[in-house]
This record gives sequence, C-alpha cells and structure tokens, in this order.
Amino acid sequence: MSAKEGGRTSNRGFASMDRERQRQIASKGGESVPASKRSFSKNPELAAEAGRKGGRSVPASSRSFSRDPSLAAEAGRKGGQASHGGRSTELPDAD
Repeated sequence: MSAKEGGRTSNRGFASMDRERQRQIASKGGESVPASKRSFSKNPELAAEAGRKGGRSVPASSRSFSRDPSLAAEAGRKGGQASHGGRSTELPDAD
C-alpha cells in the first residue's frame, strides 16, 4: 500500500512510521537521563522547588496572569474549549 493510500502525505518523519516503531523510539525517551537525575517522581519537594525557580526566572512585569486574574480566567476558558473540542462540558437541562 502506498503512503497516499494509507492516508499519509509523506513517508518521512516520526508520524509516518508504523505504530510499533514509534513505540520503540518513544520508550527510550527517559533512558538518556540517569536514574539519579530522574528524581522529581521520588522527591516532590525537589519538583516544587524547580517550579518556583522557573517562575522566578520571569520578571514580575511579564507575569501578566498574576497582575490580571481576568486574563488568566480567559486563558483557562480557551484551554478548556480547546481540550473539549468546543463542546460544552455542562449537562443538558432536564426539562
């Protein structure tokens, strides 16, 4: 079967590989980091500290969500709409 017949437009790249080959490659993702460095799952406090460090690296003047909560709320709504495909998450009214 050709790439066109399989719905693919290119025979290059990760997405064009068969599922088993993708799984083989993806399973190696964390192997490049030594176990001693993969400590967030073992040490939540270390993960929290890393998050705080990341937040401090952005100047306060650029942290618009902390200055404008309505902007944060709007971004959250957009994210929710995107993740739910634009469909409402509310249950229909029981008439």
